[in-house]
Amino acid sequence: MHEIHTEAIDLNLLRLFDAVYRTGSVSRAAEVLGVTQPAASHGLGRLRLLLGDALFTRAAGGVAPTKRAERLAVAVQSALATIEDALNEPDRFDPAQSRKTFRIHMSDIGEGRFLPVLMAALAPKAPGVRIETMALAPSEIAPALDSGRLDFAFGFLPEVKDTQRRLLLKDRYIVLLRANHPFVGPRRRGAALLEALRSLEYVAVRTHAETLRILHLLKLEDRVRLTTEHFMVLPAIVRATDLAVVMPRNIARGFALEGAYEVVEPTFPLRDFEVALHWSRRFEDDPANLWLREFIVTTFKEA
Repeated sequence: MHEIHTEAIDLNLLRLFDAVYRTGSVSRAAEVLGVTQPAASHGLGRLRLLLGDALFTRAAGGVAPTKRAERLAVAVQSALATIEDALNEPDRFDPAQSRKTFRIHMSDIGEGRFLPVLMAALAPKAPGVRIETMALAPSEIAPALDSGRLDFAFGFLPEVKDTQRRLLLKDRYIVLLRANHPFVGPRRRGAALLEALRSLEYVAVRTHAETLRILHLLKLEDRVRLTTEHFMVLPAIVRATDLAVVMPRNIARGFALEGAYEVVEPTFPLRDFEVALHWSRRFEDDPANLWLREFIVTTFKEA
């Protein structure tokens, strides 16, 4: 059997083959496709030569497929349906009916801050929509967005360039301590408070570069007693020890509401930052992408 490459096949020939297979007649296939019977017969002849098979033989009332045509019909119908679905993809997104999976970059602290609010808001509006989170290195985020591996990235991502972005919230880094920590008693401000930070020992998070940079700028690296991979283990550590941690204020306030923590707000460098939603220019006008990013921005503006 000689090898046949797809570039040798005219898509119209496959449409003709499908029509003949479905109708069982060359003349009826010609009517369905809006061509003359001689044109249909000529096209079928070309396809027979390309494939080296008769494809259809005379039968009562029309034609019957050969064994080769029976096997080919399944693949042709599937391919034509796939192409038609792609060409007729709707220009709107129906969240109530969709079962789409969105993939979002988030750090562990981003998951703790954003996912409860997002999932609670999505449930009544888009009950079939699924969310998958993953944490990528900053250098991988923009390529993953452009390729479609990721739909969105959440967070404070100053290293991520060449993406579309929308501001979600402004935040700042603070120092979190356990309740009744000895450090909290004296009232200090400005430079005196910054200097007093040297009396504390710290837990640092390896995967959150900005907090490490702040400790470096304050010359507090030698005061780091514990280094972890994740932010979300910090509440238990801080509550049980005298260790301090530099972390976002919005997260820390949630912990402080439990009554077991104190928040200290020194005016240290790099303390102010912005949390944004990032996506690729490639998907700027994609209906599903557009719907979810507007939903996210509205949800967190209201929150």
